Amino acid sequence: MSHFLRKLCAAGAVLVAGFAVPAGVAQAETKVSVGPGTGIIQRVGLNPDGQVTAFYVCTLTAIGHDGAGNLVGLSNAHCFIDDAGNKLVGDKVYVDTTPPGSAASPAPFTVSPETLQIGPIGEVTYVSTPNNLLTGGTPGLDYAVIKLDPAKVAPTPTVTSPSGTTTVTSIGEVPAWGTRMCKQGHRTGVTCGATLGRNGLWYRTLIWTLGGDSGAPVINGNALVGSAFGAQHFTPITSILADMNAQGGVGAGFHLG
Repeated sequence: MSHFLRKLCAAGAVLVAGFAVPAGVAQAETKVSVGPGTGIIQRVGLNPDGQVTAFYVCTLTAIGHDGAGNLVGLSNAHCFIDDAGNKLVGDKVYVDTTPPGSAASPAPFTVSPETLQIGPIGEVTYVSTPNNLLTGGTPGLDYAVIKLDPAKVAPTPTVTSPSGTTTVTSIGEVPAWGTRMCKQGHRTGVTCGATLGRNGLWYRTLIWTLGGDSGAPVINGNALVGSAFGAQHFTPITSILADMNAQGGVGAGFHLG
């Protein structure tokens, strides 16, 4: 499988032609509700005529504040790494305003006019080593830190899709082998399955994901326990938070709410 196809399966990569950004469109003043399971659009490519030529779609793992009071969102690192392996710190992040999908009817790969009208809701400030599960490279925690714009974002603990509602109220440890957990991804909504135990830095699971669900929160009840990255794996959120604290900067001291 090529590097591009691996990223396509994991993050939801889309190449388009002739999708124009409306010239002079005023950005929306109303805040958009964003929470664990909200879809995001990133790596937006524009040609000289202002037309969207490419974009990727992923899902937010969590939203909260760091120790400095910044509004922060988390997702997967591989959502912000280009085909040459460059970490795209500074990449602008948009909210995916397409209707969330379900396993039976996944959300479409498209950029809606509303998304463009809202404009960027944040900027990537840190990208970790990706998981590299399929490439055989150095394994990483596969998370990205996004500094969100509080003038545009209204944080919420609850996200709803056609297949169910997820509310995150706490941070939790990964439960025992065989525990049934669920994820909320923008592309396929709520899907559930058992955790199958540790695999290196991550945990294996029977939870179904599809391209665009990368970063989806893995939930045990109302506790956030992990960030899904495809191939039926997730990174424990406690590992991510510990590394964020060690790195310092935006995201250090992260807490929900």
